[in-house]
Amino acid sequence: MRASRIGISAGLLAGCLIVNSSANAQALDDKYWAQIAGYYTKIDTKVRVSPVSNPNGGTQIDLEDDLNFDNDEILPSFSAGARLGSGFQVALDYYALNRDSTATLARDITINDVTYPVNASVTGSFKTNIYRFTLGWAFIRKDNFELGAAIGLHATDISFGIEGQGTTSGGTSVTLQRREQNVLAPLPTVGVFTTFNVAPKLTLGARIDYLSLSIDNYDGRLINTQASLAYRFTRNFGVGVMYRYVDYRLDVEKRDYVGRFAYNFKGPAIFLEAGF
Repeated sequence: MRASRIGISAGLLAGCLIVNSSANAQALDDKYWAQIAGYYTKIDTKVRVSPVSNPNGGTQIDLEDDLNFDNDEILPSFSAGARLGSGFQVALDYYALNRDSTATLARDITINDVTYPVNASVTGSFKTNIYRFTLGWAFIRKDNFELGAAIGLHATDISFGIEGQGTTSGGTSVTLQRREQNVLAPLPTVGVFTTFNVAPKLTLGARIDYLSLSIDNYDGRLINTQASLAYRFTRNFGVGVMYRYVDYRLDVEKRDYVGRFAYNFKGPAIFLEAGF
């Protein structure tokens, strides 16, 4: 087992907080809240899978360029939370990136121990389910403003698969080959958040989560930022817009493969929320 290390840049957190001094969606007087959103995202995804015997043998592939995955996606998400009193709050987020495509390869690519040759027709899939849980504490609380810090857990369930005509290492004939890797990586995060009620019906706010961690079989990095503006058309229901940026990289060492899974997405969203 490798020694754990957690690197946190205070300058990065403070800088992002200043830049994003806009909003969590919930109003400051909500005890409970829930939100559904739809993002229009730009996505960039890279994957590399190598055999343990040859860690550098796999090809780093760009799913959008090499496998013809769509760059633009509508991404649904759900979040909910509650204030516990004394400045404490809990929140849960869920979103998923599920895509697949069939493409004719413009170059040879090697996934684990299989090489798929140029001009081969291959079908790829990349599915992720992301769960984020945080416990926050607002150390500054005013009637219309709060600023706080949070610790959390960012769990990513990744499934990557590819199928097509290829050769295994040492093989001489081209046959149908499928390789699939699945990994669940629950990684801790730290972050900051702020909320500002700029008017009786308008709420601004922001948050950022950060991770740099090497532990056991995983080496991960994450930056997750979000800013939003919400309008309450009634006391308990509202609409809003927000912008999210996520940059995620995970290196994995397993018994049967070594892999890197990386993606970033960014884009605006509209949402509906309820608060009580």
